[in-house]
Amino acid sequence: MNQNKEPSSIKFDTDAESNTKSWQAVKYYHETTTPKIIKWIIKYSGGLVKEENQANYVLLGFVVLAIVVSLFLFLRERGESKILPLPPPTSFTEE
Repeated sequence: MNQNKEPSSIKFDTDAESNTKSWQAVKYYHETTTPKIIKWIIKYSGGLVKEENQANYVLLGFVVLAIVVSLFLFLRERGESKILPLPPPTSFTEE
């Protein structure tokens, strides 16, 4: 910085300005853009789901349905009393 507190002009060498690509990251694995579960939904939907967006909505609907069913089962279980009354006492007499 100079004495006027103005930043000096800094220029970065980007790939757009130069044709050398010597500092790019190297991929060591094959990276897919679509997750496997989305591909699975599209494959096994029987032709109903054709796009990735539709598969995302199907997956979201499944998660919401699973949460609703789970809450229903847990809350229903809490409302019922499973304690059975004791049977009346029986008297044993020796003969």
